[in-house]
Amino acid sequence: MNRTCAVLSRTLSLAFFVPLAILPLCGQQSQPLSAAAIPQDQLIRPDQLNRELQSHNTPLILQVGSRILFDEAHIAGAEYAGPASRPEGLALLRNRVANLPRQRAIVIYCGCCPWDRCPNIGPAWHLLHQMGFTHLRVLYIAQNFGADWADRGYAVEKSE
Repeated sequence: MNRTCAVLSRTLSLAFFVPLAILPLCGQQSQPLSAAAIPQDQLIRPDQLNRELQSHNTPLILQVGSRILFDEAHIAGAEYAGPASRPEGLALLRNRVANLPRQRAIVIYCGCCPWDRCPNIGPAWHLLHQMGFTHLRVLYIAQNFGADWADRGYAVEKSE
């Protein structure tokens, strides 16, 4: 093989294999970050969470969706933790929980859209799971926050 062919062969192999090797580092893992990847035993239904909140067994509740949605209405006592589909949102979430004991009960939710299309809940769950939180649950919102929480008469607050 002549020198030109050897250089070209090496360049093409790098062009093919390097992107495959760095893909996981670039946040391009679509399947593990989707809502479908969250184990069923870590989901909580709205009626279950509502009962827990009424019994004063209160976990830390973090909304990981849009700020506009949070400001319009959110679960009473919930905190805004940033849009988890964006790096800056994940940074806010990481900073909020960084000093918490890993056994702290946490419920995360979004509610921006139907469960199977939510861009925020999968990345938020994945981050907290990777950080080692052992009492992490995800509020299963099938349609959206309005239909699955607010319209059912469960307690909401609005930001001022």
